[in-house]
Order: sequence, then structure tokens, then C-alpha cells
Amino acid sequence: MEKRDTPQPLVSPRFIDAAGHRTLYRELGAGEPVVLLHGSGPGVSGWANWSRIAPVLADGFRVLVPDIAGFGDTLARPGERYGIKLWVAHLLGFLDALGIQRAHLVGNSFGGALAIGVATAAAHRVQSLVLMGTPAGEFPLSEGLRAGWFYEPGIEAMASLLRLFPYDQSLVTSDMVDERYVASARPGAQDAFRALIPQPSTQAGATVKGFPPATLSTIAQPTLVLHGRDDRVVPADCGLLIHRCVPRSDLHMFGQCGHWVQLERETAFLALVRRHLAEA
Repeated sequence: MEKRDTPQPLVSPRFIDAAGHRTLYRELGAGEPVVLLHGSGPGVSGWANWSRIAPVLADGFRVLVPDIAGFGDTLARPGERYGIKLWVAHLLGFLDALGIQRAHLVGNSFGGALAIGVATAAAHRVQSLVLMGTPAGEFPLSEGLRAGWFYEPGIEAMASLLRLFPYDQSLVTSDMVDERYVASARPGAQDAFRALIPQPSTQAGATVKGFPPATLSTIAQPTLVLHGRDDRVVPADCGLLIHRCVPRSDLHMFGQCGHWVQLERETAFLALVRRHLAEA
């Protein structure tokens, strides 16, 4: 199992107005812009997902790590109706606010779905895609997604939830659990999350719907698809579907790997992403 113990530099957060949202982001490095998009779930944020990866990718690229509207410190606006159209508009507004005409999008899980949404709504703004553990098509509600939707703030509850994500349970540290728990327990944090993500049905056979094959087939950008074979949050079949549908896609499936490819296979992840960005 790949692990690095080198401490990563602390990068100060900044705020910018994007599509009417006071948006927290971090910026590192210089070069072609690469936007790292986080997943969804209790206590999630851009830096929680990408703090190990962003400083390394910043050697050669301008790396941007935003909190997507309604997550982290980009607070939900009262009465706002959230959905993929709003998130796409927010991300495009974020790029506009920074004067970025075209960027590489690297999306983790929900962030991958958002990257697909931007690529299909405003293809000229996207240079390439990296889709990691990204939902697609229609699939049975997973153990990990159900646990996230029904999570109630608590240290043990957060620990149990996070253990569903990696194949190697040792990756879930007490510091990680504490950090995610504190973020998830902030006043209104869970209410905001539940307003953003529809509560799943309690009936057997509940399904999740991502972008359908017909939409995926319209993506023209070079696309790197990464997925853990043992993912208990978004099944590996989603990665296979994306690869089958997106014309200019490459797929790498990691064995003995769950939903956190960027942590569980960090060295390989960085090598594959760097090569993809250089060639796109």
C-alpha cells in the first residue's frame, strides 16, 4: 500500500464571489489551470479531499481547490434549490471570477459528475477530464452512499462511515475522523447536506442515477477514468461504463483499492494524472 509521510505545506484559504456564492478555495503553483473537485458527504471539503495531492501537482500546474457550493465553507444560501445545474453554474462562475477560460478538471466521485456536467454544458471551458470513482448510468444504492445519507454527527458514526471508503482500513486515522466529524457537526451543516442530496428510499432495490450513456458519449475531451475495483461507494462498473461510452477515454482499474484512489494509490495516481495532463 502506497503511503507518504512527508508533511504537506499549509496553504491559506481565500474567498471569491462565484455565481453569488462566497466561495472558499486554495491556489498553488503556476502553469495550466487544474481544478480539483471534491466528492460529497458529511464533513467533506476541497482540502480534505486534496491536501496531499494538490501541493505535488502544483509542481508544474496552477492548482485550484474550491469548496463546491453548499459544501465545506462555501455555505448554502437559504432557500436555494441545489442540483447539477446550480453546481455547474457555480463552477463556471468560479472560473470566470479567476479569469480562467479553459481548465483541466479532476473530479472525485460527485466532483467527477460535476466535471462531466461542465464538459457537456460548456465543452469549450474544459481541456481534459480526470474522473475518479465517478457515478454514471443507473446502479443500486451502495452501502457507502446509504451510510452517508443517513449519517448523524458523532465520532463513532464518522469513523464507521469513513471505513467504508478505503480498502485498507489503516488509512482512516483518528485525526481524519476528528477533522471530518468537527466539520459535519457545525450548526446547519447536516441540514445543508440533506438539502443538497436527496434522501434515498428505504425500500429494497433503491437505485442511484448518474449521467446516462447517451450523455457520456458526447464528451469529446481526453478523459482519464480511474476507479478502485473494491469501491463500496460507487461501484467499479460505473468506471467501466464511462470508459465504454466516452470516445477519447483511458481506464485504469486499481485492485485492492476502494473509493479513495488518490490516497490508496497515491504514487500511481499522480503519475497517471501527470501523464494525462501533459498529453491532453
